[in-house]
Amino acid sequence: MMRYYFFALVFLIGSISFAQKIKVLDNETGKTIRNVTVFNESNTVSLSTDDDGFADISSIEENEIIFFSHLSYAIFRIKKSDLKNQNFTVYLTKESEELDEVVISAFKKDEKAKRIAEQIAVLSQKDIQKISPQTSADLLAAIPGIKVQKSQFGGGSPVLRGMESNRVLLVVDGVRMNNAIYRKGHLQNSITLSPNLLDKTEVVFGPSSVIYGSDALGGVIHYYTKTPKLSEENKVESNLFSRFSTVNQEITTNVSAEVSFSNWASFTSISYSDFGNLKAGENRNHNFSDWGKVFYYSENVNGNYNANPTLNSDPNLLRNTGYHQTDVLQKFFVPLSKNTDLKINLQYSTSSDIQRFDRLTELKNSTDVSSLKFAEWYYGPQNRLLISSQILINPNKNWLESGAITVAYQNIQESRIQRKFGDLQRSYREEEVDVFSVNGDFSVPLSEDKKRVLSYGFEFNYNDVNSTSYGKTLNIVNDEINGFSNNFKVQSRYPDGGSDYLSTAAYIDYRQNINSKSTLNTGIRFTNTNLNAVWIDETYLDLPTTNISTNNSAITATIGYVYKPNRNWQLNGVLSSGFRAPNIDDVGRVREKAGEITVPNIDVKPEFAYSSEIGIQKYFNQRKFRLGANVYYTLLDNYIQRDFVYNANGTIKQVEFDGELGNAVTNFNKETAYILGYTINYLGKISETINTSGFITYTKGRTYDTKEPMSSIPPLFGQFQVNYKKDKIELGAELRFNSKKDIQDFNFTEGIDNHELTPIVNANATNDKDKFFGTPSWVTFGINGSYLVSKNFSVQTRLDNIFDVHYIEFASGVSSPGRNLSVSFMANF
Repeated sequence: MMRYYFFALVFLIGSISFAQKIKVLDNETGKTIRNVTVFNESNTVSLSTDDDGFADISSIEENEIIFFSHLSYAIFRIKKSDLKNQNFTVYLTKESEELDEVVISAFKKDEKAKRIAEQIAVLSQKDIQKISPQTSADLLAAIPGIKVQKSQFGGGSPVLRGMESNRVLLVVDGVRMNNAIYRKGHLQNSITLSPNLLDKTEVVFGPSSVIYGSDALGGVIHYYTKTPKLSEENKVESNLFSRFSTVNQEITTNVSAEVSFSNWASFTSISYSDFGNLKAGENRNHNFSDWGKVFYYSENVNGNYNANPTLNSDPNLLRNTGYHQTDVLQKFFVPLSKNTDLKINLQYSTSSDIQRFDRLTELKNSTDVSSLKFAEWYYGPQNRLLISSQILINPNKNWLESGAITVAYQNIQESRIQRKFGDLQRSYREEEVDVFSVNGDFSVPLSEDKKRVLSYGFEFNYNDVNSTSYGKTLNIVNDEINGFSNNFKVQSRYPDGGSDYLSTAAYIDYRQNINSKSTLNTGIRFTNTNLNAVWIDETYLDLPTTNISTNNSAITATIGYVYKPNRNWQLNGVLSSGFRAPNIDDVGRVREKAGEITVPNIDVKPEFAYSSEIGIQKYFNQRKFRLGANVYYTLLDNYIQRDFVYNANGTIKQVEFDGELGNAVTNFNKETAYILGYTINYLGKISETINTSGFITYTKGRTYDTKEPMSSIPPLFGQFQVNYKKDKIELGAELRFNSKKDIQDFNFTEGIDNHELTPIVNANATNDKDKFFGTPSWVTFGINGSYLVSKNFSVQTRLDNIFDVHYIEFASGVSSPGRNLSVSFMANF
């Protein structure tokens, strides 16, 4: 009997001892985390999780607060007595109420914000849900410091620090989206990823060429899609999201399913959006009664034919802005061993035809609103396929702590179809790009306390571009299209003999905590690019050679310093360089806009950026409120700008395009220019239930050599919001504003700023600076709210642009949405 009690006592003690073991897991993947420091508030007990993620906390008292700290995660706090409710399991995340504990992944290695000198912005999954954007371009417009231009509603070109399109790098899950035909001007590819698929979005402002290479002059926008996580209990979770918006009769539906096991996990998501025609605001505070209205439109869409423009019964209804889009995401997460994981990532995006709104409203005669130039001008379905596999290794060796190797294939298809009124000849230009890439990114701590970390990596990126073109003459019978009667030659957009673009690079990055108050970061990168292109059909071209091959190399570097004199202050400084090598679009594009014909220039060379930046951050309220400012200056050397091509006698060269003569323009390397600006922002909690955020961004850019404004420089803009959250209810209010951009601050040379789309103040003026007004200022106000009906069901609503203000974003070709009520439903199963 005594023996029985003895063994029972041993079992009881063993059970109590076991219950004092805590398990620490990654909230994103469900994997165990080793080397997590576990300590109490008085620091009398300090532990570390073992290789299986366990730590024995029996030496910590029940009423004590336990802290969990790891370099790659935000600090987590919990009372020991509360751990029982969590089955003695703790999940670490990359977000925290203390703002400098947010972990950034955009530098290809998890780093806490307090160690990063560059200006950064992060939108979490919760932020994305609250914003409830219709497209990823609308999502970017909510980020401090980013302005988004739109030529049509089915698009969005982000501007960072006065740079856009191929000067801004888009990345998804570690794979660069920029390809060899990303153009200069306005780029609409940011919409080819539904915001419903995103886990978070991170933005790094300024040249980031050390980590990312060419194109990252204005900054890097890194999309992270949702990833499945492991579970010791086999489970299946599904989610349904649906939204309706009144301003364009939008209906978006997203269905996702996550399957979790202990040894593999899967996430599947399908998103479909149907956008109708957009309704512009009717409250014209700018006092331009007709600006942005559509009095006539083309009915030549979806196979229809009408020989003449059609009168629009409601000029505020922007006909030909609707389209639909489907996005699919499939991810697998498989731990191959304790130190090795495999991620397989499949993404596909496709759309209907997207009407080019600004070209469909272009007039042959500016005084006759019925004289539309184009009967048809639309993008064919925009298709994007991504297949990637990523090996994550964590050997925890002296020579390598962690690393990732990413192999990816992308296929991008786009096309442009156009036909003019009074003409039955329809032209087709089709592009297909195959992109093959391999990236390796590794890091190793140079000290046991990991205060000195060396990162290094390589990149291989190959683009194969195929550009075709052809023309067909419509056969019209009884005012209907009945096939085609003839074929004719059309100039291709890019070299018709094929072209390719290869980029190879290697980098080293070093980050050190010099002491408890300062962190130093330095890095250097070598990049080599090679471009080949062949033209076959020279009918419309006049080139010195039809077979070109160029090779460019560059070394870029950065040095950043973070200084924290005390707990509530942080000072940052960055010196960096970046470059952008000319791609196929820079060298070989042919197109027409507003009577100007862009022709190839095979002699374009790389452009360089040299930037300096100072950042200041002040924390309040136990670091739950932050006021910050970033000031920067960027010098552009050998910058690329589109300008007129002149004959030997000094006259502008004329070339033919689609049966019309126009002024020839092309990309040239100029000398130097500058862009400077600042962003002031604040973020934090006013109380336990109220939080607020806001920002103001100012940008200025001019050329030193030609003494004119730079393109893509937005006017002063900003946003302020206040949010209330208690129990199941969340409420918010938001104010957005944009100051006027004077016409003299527009760049007239390139045409990117679209000054001719601003209000006309003097139709008889011969000088555009006297003829056009510039972009009027505007202010909008909106409110939003959500209610958690149950654990598995919630409702969200937004009322944006409450006062139905009419406005057009700078350089955009389409009016912004008027008053919009959107209602969303989210259900978990």
